[in-house]
Amino acid sequence: MRGPDSILPLALRGLRYAVGGRVLLDGVSFTVEAGRRVLILGPNGAGKSLTLRLCHGLIEPTSGSVAWARPEEAARRRRHAMVFQRPVLLRRSARANILHALALAGIARGRRGGLADDALARFGLDHLAATSARVLSGGEQQRLAMARAWALDPDILFLDEPTSALDPAATRAIEEMIGVFHARGVAIVMTTHDLGQARRMADEVVFLHAGRLVESAPAERFFTQPETAEARAFLAGDLLW
Repeated sequence: MRGPDSILPLALRGLRYAVGGRVLLDGVSFTVEAGRRVLILGPNGAGKSLTLRLCHGLIEPTSGSVAWARPEEAARRRRHAMVFQRPVLLRRSARANILHALALAGIARGRRGGLADDALARFGLDHLAATSARVLSGGEQQRLAMARAWALDPDILFLDEPTSALDPAATRAIEEMIGVFHARGVAIVMTTHDLGQARRMADEVVFLHAGRLVESAPAERFFTQPETAEARAFLAGDLLW
């Protein structure tokens, strides 16, 4: 488990987001406890990625709130990290990408090199430390994004379909890396379209449809006894409009 200064739990309260008069997310509320793995499911356009971006502070909600247990820590030390479907990497070496993230997080210069090297080694990227991040394979780039998040030592990690563009071997590697974060006590909030992956990884499921939270439940119950018609249709592979 994380220390007493953890920024968790995270509570989403009536989260709403609208742009150009169009409501994209409406009244979404759920809580993420320390160490839990929350999988956000739903069809395309449900608001899954948008929810992650609101949680991570990349955009501000129109109304409602993203409430951290220790908001001053969340703001000061950026104790949350995010890995995107397509990694956002600088035109620098793999190691320099991690060093840059540590500098932005306010980590002392003298600590950055050791943290970067540890993260690269832990996830099997040490031999690529001097390689330009832009020439790495898709799987290697995603592993680098995960290593960069690891170096930041977050309390919570947001993952936006991190394996959607990867082959089975690379997908398995990323899932194993997520397991390393979870073993460290990091809470995971992840979107995926892969129901098999969700069954393997989820402690809890949040199901969104058309910008609304339709169902929130422990994973075992959601997959075996979904309460709503929308969730049952989704699990059956039916189209939702």
